[in-house]
Amino acid sequence: MTRLSVNINKIATLRNSRGGNIPNVLEAAIRCQEYGAQGITVHPRPDERHIKKQDVFDLRPIVNTEFNIEGYPSREFLDLVIGVAPEQVTLVPDAHDAITSNQGWDAKKHNAFLKDVVSELQSYNIRTSVFVETDVNNLEATKETGTNRIEFYTEPYAKQFPLNKEAAVKPFTIAAKKALELHLGINAGHDLNLENLKFFAIKVPGLLEVSIGHALIADALYYGLEKTIHLYLEQLQ
Repeated sequence: MTRLSVNINKIATLRNSRGGNIPNVLEAAIRCQEYGAQGITVHPRPDERHIKKQDVFDLRPIVNTEFNIEGYPSREFLDLVIGVAPEQVTLVPDAHDAITSNQGWDAKKHNAFLKDVVSELQSYNIRTSVFVETDVNNLEATKETGTNRIEFYTEPYAKQFPLNKEAAVKPFTIAAKKALELHLGINAGHDLNLENLKFFAIKVPGLLEVSIGHALIADALYYGLEKTIHLYLEQLQ
C-alpha cells in the first residue's frame, strides 16, 4: 500500500490569517496520525506565510510516523532540517516567492549542487527525495545525485486527468518504470485528490508515498478530517 503523508501547510495558513493559535498545527498533526495518516509533511518557506520555523521544531516530538520536510535547499533550510532530523527531506527548486511548487529540478544543470546537498543530508542519516518531472533523461541525472528517492510533480497529471486520464498518467508510468530500473524510490505530490488519486496509484508502479495537502484539507471542510483521511487511504488500498 502507498503511504499517505498529510501536508499541513494549509492549516498553518488559516492560523496565520487570524493570528493566535487556532487552528492548532500540532493538534492537527496529532489527529492526522491518529486517523491513519502515515506521515506529516511541511514546507517552511522563507517568508513563513504558513509553516513557521518554530512549528518545525515543535512538530518533531509530535510526529511519530514519518516527518517529511520540503523546501529549497538554502543554507538556512539545510541548517533547519539538520537540526530537526526528520525522516525525509524533499528538495524542491522553488523560488523564494513561489506561491506553490510549480516545477521539478533540472538535475543535469544543478547536478553538482544537488550532489553536495544530498551528501550532506545523508551524512546525518536523513533520507532524501528530489522533486522531478517525467523526463527519463533527467531521471538518470537525478540518480547521479545519490538521492534515495524522487517525488513526481503531478500537477500536469491532475490538469489532464478530466480530459484523458490514460494520456495523463502515461508519462508517469513510463518514468516510474525508469526510476525503478535506476533503483530510485518513488513519491508523488501536487494536486492529487479524491478524483484522481486511485487511478494514479494503480497506474504508477512502485509508488511508495504521496504527499497531499491542499485538496485533503479542503475536503476536510466538507467531510471532517477523520473521514477525509479515511477516504484518501481507501484510494490507496
